[in-house]
Amino acid sequence: MPKVAAKRATRSKTKTIPYDVAAQLRTPEEMAAYLDAWLDEFPDDAAGMARALGDIARAKGMTQVARDAGLSRESLYKVLSAGGNPSFATVLKVARALGIKLHAEVA
Repeated sequence: MPKVAAKRATRSKTKTIPYDVAAQLRTPEEMAAYLDAWLDEFPDDAAGMARALGDIARAKGMTQVARDAGLSRESLYKVLSAGGNPSFATVLKVARALGIKLHAEVA
């Protein structure tokens, strides 16, 4: 029995922390590339696109983005969350507030 107890004593629990992509989005170029990747990889995932905009908004500062978009911070969090369903007008306002241009190209 002492060997089992010694074995348990040497095990340590691995500590994990939640990953937040917003912490990795430091420059406007990184933010645009992140959104572009979403558009390329998941073109039909409107909810994912809203979450990606939310990640970028959190990286820039949700309060300032909400102010620049003419929305309340609470409503911005809500529409850009996993369950949110922003209107296209809201997406355009947020993109403008983030300094991101949306453009079209031939598929």
